[in-house]
Amino acid sequence: MTSTSIVLHPPLSLRSPFHYRRHISCHSGKTGTSTPMPVAASWFSKALGQRLNTAGVLWSLKVATKQPQLLIPHVSVADIRSIEWDVLEKAGFRGVVFDKDNTITAPYSLALWPLLESSFKKCCDAFPGKVAVLSNSAGLNEYDPDGSHARTIEESIQGVHVIRHETKKPAGSAEEIEEYFNCPASNIVMVGDRYFTDIVYGNRNGFLTIVTQPLSMIGEPFVVQQVEVTLVCKLSNGYLSNRFLLWI
Repeated sequence: MTSTSIVLHPPLSLRSPFHYRRHISCHSGKTGTSTPMPVAASWFSKALGQRLNTAGVLWSLKVATKQPQLLIPHVSVADIRSIEWDVLEKAGFRGVVFDKDNTITAPYSLALWPLLESSFKKCCDAFPGKVAVLSNSAGLNEYDPDGSHARTIEESIQGVHVIRHETKKPAGSAEEIEEYFNCPASNIVMVGDRYFTDIVYGNRNGFLTIVTQPLSMIGEPFVVQQVEVTLVCKLSNGYLSNRFLLWI
């Protein structure tokens, strides 16, 4: 099994003043491979359910035109096996928040992706009682008002707490997460596979952001994937500034 390099993106002058700025040292591990919604948007969101994140689309458009730098993660990895959790703990971080679908589980699955079980356990060992999931379904009041879905995930994935919250990523504050971890967002790691939701949310609120490749392409909108990857690549290579963006 070969190792791959973690891409650690340097702090950018374009980043939000709330953005995390502390330098850390990471090494590669083993790898296998809020703006309110308009009335119309609210109606579509209720009609189509959790598969359509209308608020996220609106936030994405806002970010793409005004703050594209928020799409740039601090660290890029193939999957969580490339993350050395003990290094992050020694650097002063106090907890980890994961997106669920396509980051640690298959879409809509309750079980950890089998190849990630060892790395997830290492994360829980490095941050005992300080590992959480922030999902746009489980724990979200709109879709899980009684918390039953959140409790099912907590029972299925040992060592994880599902954050109960009111607003879908990338909108919303870090208040519920900071309350659970009892520390500021700058001391917490956000891990997810989506630039327009997980990474934008994390960067807006001051987390250390780590992006992973999606575990599965099933059910993922191809056009959205390509827009995200193309845009972030161009930003990373310096083709875009905070005043210019390719039309999408």
